[in-house]
Amino acid sequence: MRLALRLNLLLIAGVAAVAMGFAYYQVRSERRGLERDLQRQALDLAESQAKAVEPLLAAHSYKSLQAFVDRSAGRERLAGMMVSDTAGQPVAITSDLVARLNGKPPAILQVDGAEEARGEFIQLGGVRMHAAIAPVRAGETTIGTLAVFHDAAYIDTRVGDAWRRTLASVAFQTLLIAAVTLLTVRWGLGKPMQQMARWMRDLRTSSEAPAPELPGSGEFESFTREVSHLATSFTAARAAAEEEARLRESAESQWTKDRLRIFVQGRLGDSRLVVVSNREPYEHFHRASGIEWSVPASGLVTAQEPILRACAGTWIAQATGDADRETSDERGCLRVPPDHPQYTLRRVWLTEEEVKGFYLGFANEGLWPLCHIAHTRPTFRAEDWKQYEAVNRKFAAAVLREIRGEQDPVVLVQDYHFALMPKLIKKARPDARVAIFWHIPWPNPEAFGICPWQRELLEGLLGADLVGFHIQAHCNNFLETVDRVLESRIEWDRNAVMRHGHLTAVRRFPISVAMDPEQNGSSASSELQYLERAELLAKHGVRAAFMGIGVDRVDYTKGILERFRGLERFFEKYPAYRGEFTFVQIGAPSRSEIRRYHDFMLEVEQEAERINARFQTSEWKPIILLTRHHTREEILPYYRTADLCMVTSLHDGMNLVAKEYVATRSDGHGVLILSRFTGASHELVDALVVNPYDTEEVATAIHRALEMPPEKSRLRMSRMRAVVKEHNIYRWAGNLIAELCEIRTSATPAEQDAADTVLKS
Repeated sequence: MRLALRLNLLLIAGVAAVAMGFAYYQVRSERRGLERDLQRQALDLAESQAKAVEPLLAAHSYKSLQAFVDRSAGRERLAGMMVSDTAGQPVAITSDLVARLNGKPPAILQVDGAEEARGEFIQLGGVRMHAAIAPVRAGETTIGTLAVFHDAAYIDTRVGDAWRRTLASVAFQTLLIAAVTLLTVRWGLGKPMQQMARWMRDLRTSSEAPAPELPGSGEFESFTREVSHLATSFTAARAAAEEEARLRESAESQWTKDRLRIFVQGRLGDSRLVVVSNREPYEHFHRASGIEWSVPASGLVTAQEPILRACAGTWIAQATGDADRETSDERGCLRVPPDHPQYTLRRVWLTEEEVKGFYLGFANEGLWPLCHIAHTRPTFRAEDWKQYEAVNRKFAAAVLREIRGEQDPVVLVQDYHFALMPKLIKKARPDARVAIFWHIPWPNPEAFGICPWQRELLEGLLGADLVGFHIQAHCNNFLETVDRVLESRIEWDRNAVMRHGHLTAVRRFPISVAMDPEQNGSSASSELQYLERAELLAKHGVRAAFMGIGVDRVDYTKGILERFRGLERFFEKYPAYRGEFTFVQIGAPSRSEIRRYHDFMLEVEQEAERINARFQTSEWKPIILLTRHHTREEILPYYRTADLCMVTSLHDGMNLVAKEYVATRSDGHGVLILSRFTGASHELVDALVVNPYDTEEVATAIHRALEMPPEKSRLRMSRMRAVVKEHNIYRWAGNLIAELCEIRTSATPAEQDAADTVLKS
């Protein structure tokens, strides 16, 4: 009520002030209009009557003049007339005016030689009047004056009436506004505020507080959004505290998003964290409805976001959305996530020439096939190398600008796109802790020796304090490559390289996925899953009792062709499954600007068509190939209902599809067929591990998966889920940050001077 009273008083005062201002303006305008009309009429009358008076005054016919002025006394609002000679003495005057003049004619009646009529409002005998004075002329000579007096009191009467009407209107409007305000505050503002207050009280006293139906548009939109964010943050903070307390009490090893947040805040302290990657976590695009944002499908985003949110760090990445510039400031920065900002995204723009040479050329036609050893010849061009160097320098400059003035900054570089960056950053900022995580395999020294710039790449990587890989074999390959190419000391017992007085630790950090808490319980019944699977297949015009799933970028390293040949052999060996088992391959187009990828997409489509043409019927086909980008929400139903998932990569650093499938199967069903050439095969030992080049082994594994007893498949899946649950993405991020923060750096005065020189330049 106090708020309503204050609003009413303010509104009443404001409305009254505005209304009175308008009223004053209107009344003043009305007064001026009435006075103007009276003056015009009086002057016209005075001039016309002066012409009638002229012959009488010239003939000194004073009796006739007196009779003339006496006849005018009956006119409306005309108070009288007076005729004066050149000396200003009255020669004829209306009898009513004699008493009012009291023997002292007003100054306006004095003859001043004016040639035109003039008028003025005066007080005469206590009454407000208008006097119009016109000269009486005989030829060119003024022989006297005529004064015409009008009663102007009616103007004050009309103005008073206008004021009374205005005040009555103001009073009515004020009462109406007060009533409307009370209703508005009570129903439009008071009710939502009471709902929000009850909600916040429930959140404070209970963890199960459903959100009310708050206004979602108009003036309440931003307020509702902020209150919702506050409630979400409050709930998350309490959940984090409860989770941390529970973990401490039970001494559990499971990592969660909240535990990672607390851990990162404790380890980083006041240090600034900067993450660098080629892919940005949020893209902005022009759509028909306006600018919209999206999150690219990437395990990298899942891995890095909890860290950056925890410490309010900065993520530096290439701008890829067509509306990225409109949503960034002059430095290319914006706060993200867009709906709940917690850290900074700094975008770096590359030219088409830079993208072609750095990304498509050296990174993906050179390093990618070189490291994957998937029988695709790497292509190295000098012009691509120049662009690779230039882009690494551009990103390094962005990092150095971001950490300028920061004490003990922490820089985490991601993947093979930025192999040169650690050295560039460390040279300028010796006090910075720098790590790089290499997400793809590292080949043996002989294979890596193909690269003409192997020495420069290794020197760039060894600028880091920490180099991370998915599995120990890749760490060993890296150390052996360094040992063969560069003058250095390999500390095999510590998995480290000492070069030019700088120690680089080489560690194994197997990346993983997040297992949502709701995925820990049981899922829908087998019957519901069967119906959902039938519905998914029916969308593609297929009827089948069993379904398999494969999810990959259409990349020659993923073993998609080998998978299809294994399926073909399966249908040859086990014809009973024809018409009963369908394999769904979700293949997202990738790097189609590169000729090898473009050709490979055609090969995959042709192979699927060939096998389907061989076995399909009117209601069934063995392979459903979906070659477009799918969101996680679109993929989940396939994961959840597939009898088996095939991951047949020819060479892979980890392959998160295998872990995503396991994390999704909360029902305990499903079988994973996994290539032995993936990093995931070192952890998920309960998968059916195969050599994707061995077509017979792949076909046998498919049959074994479909025929496996339910209790055995549930046991295998349960053990794999335990591995993914314990070694999840949050543990990966926590271990990486912990190892990096253990590194101690020191800069000599000379080194610091050199760093300052680089920064100034």
